[in-house]
Amino acid sequence: MPTLQTYEGAYLWKYIPSLPLSLVFLGEIFGYITRAAASSNTGSLILYLLSSIFLVIPPLGFAATLYMVYSRIVRAVRGEHLSPVPMRWATCIFVTGDYTCFMIQGNAAGLLGNENLALIADYIIIAGLILQIMIFVFFLACCGIFHQRIRLFTAESCTVIHVPWQSCLNMLYVTSISVLVRNIYRVVEFAMQSVDQNGYLLTTEWPLYVFDGSLMFLLMVGFYIWYPHELPHGRRRSSIQLFSRESPS
Repeated sequence: MPTLQTYEGAYLWKYIPSLPLSLVFLGEIFGYITRAAASSNTGSLILYLLSSIFLVIPPLGFAATLYMVYSRIVRAVRGEHLSPVPMRWATCIFVTGDYTCFMIQGNAAGLLGNENLALIADYIIIAGLILQIMIFVFFLACCGIFHQRIRLFTAESCTVIHVPWQSCLNMLYVTSISVLVRNIYRVVEFAMQSVDQNGYLLTTEWPLYVFDGSLMFLLMVGFYIWYPHELPHGRRRSSIQLFSRESPS
């Protein structure tokens, strides 16, 4: 006979950190506002620093949200045993890595205003971005391995999971790749800046809006439209039901 298990409070929508994400998004917008203001006031050190800091730091907030959402997806489908990284360590590993990137890039961005330390700051930011890229590649690998394992598990055990975990993982892939491409662009930009202050990426605005601004905008669309649209709202009961169809012994 089919068996039914219902888990209270396991639905995912309530875990979406709307307020923190909104603050991160506002920080990103503020960064572009100050950059636009700095373009017509190139002598302002404050505008330069604000635009540098608020365009470098906010994506770290997006990254932290992605790591948390992965953890919530795994726990919501009771797939802790299928995660390549034990869940008791996953949050610690990713959050520690994200915090390290934040400290590296944040402190380095504050040094950009000092002409004597600007080159060193560029190198430090590049190191922080490369570390973040490595963490993201590892994170995407974890998502892919978990995705494959949960698909095999549900197929072999004839289990139906009434949670849109596949669409949630697809959302993680798209948003994570957006951040990854953005970080690669930033590495190239800061590397060119350390070699030539008049490089193409430093004297041309469109690459920033294409490879940074538009990607971060798409990431926010993924969170605020795609994710909530796929998940149930306003239910007291869990949206997870596992039907295991096993032959009688």
